[in-house]
Amino acid sequence: MHIDYHTHHERCGHAVGKLEEYVQRGIALGLEQLGLSDHLPLIHVNPETYYPEMAMPLAELPRYVEECLTLKERYRGKIELRVGLEADYIEGYEEQIRELLSPYPWDYLIGSVHFLGEWDITDHRQTHGWEGKDVMEVYRRYYDAVRKSALSGLYDIIGHMDVIKRFGYGPQTPEGKAEVRELELDALKAIASSGIAMELNASGLSKPCAEMFPAEHVLQQALALGIPLTLGSDAHDPAKLGDGLQEARSSLWRTGFRELAVFEGRRRTSVQFEL
Repeated sequence: MHIDYHTHHERCGHAVGKLEEYVQRGIALGLEQLGLSDHLPLIHVNPETYYPEMAMPLAELPRYVEECLTLKERYRGKIELRVGLEADYIEGYEEQIRELLSPYPWDYLIGSVHFLGEWDITDHRQTHGWEGKDVMEVYRRYYDAVRKSALSGLYDIIGHMDVIKRFGYGPQTPEGKAEVRELELDALKAIASSGIAMELNASGLSKPCAEMFPAEHVLQQALALGIPLTLGSDAHDPAKLGDGLQEARSSLWRTGFRELAVFEGRRRTSVQFEL
């Protein structure tokens, strides 16, 4: 089974390519399932005054879903399309997120932590946010948000679980590194207790951290805790669809995974995969 459950498109402002171009590229690559998962519109900051090109405008959300459903029917028999969304977890906005998502027939929802307050820790334009910060305090806040996102009941998949490492900021002392391992494990236990899945996101290979999200030691813990895994390239260009996924499959295989989590109508099933 070849799948890619994490993709972004021109509506979000920081990706290129139309939805149909991703579908056509997925067919050319031999994908059996392709997940369309653009960004939830911003809800906790004013998109008019915040950094531009962060997410699709709110008015585009119904049009996005409608186009996804149209393509799902148009390409039935050629590729299995899944209608999804990467929906930011914003502490304190859980009910607003739930209300925004509830009208639509999702196949799955990815819960990702990008924001700590109004600071997007994954945005290359905002790395100055680390200046003057206690790195360990940022890590504690981040993993507390991941834990809360897993327990919120909003999501089917936790996205790029350790993306906080993206730009290479992290503890340098043995004590700090050991504490991060504990924070990771606490978040993983919350994911396991929630009964949801987690993704192996290959995009980290092309980022300053040069490592997938999450790292292989986290995958080992996820396997031990019985957390199902799915795969995503996090492509922001049709030409990059599927990038890194063979390496991701190899990493899962080395760790001991033999199944991938797939979704339809927000119901999870497992499929076997091979290298």
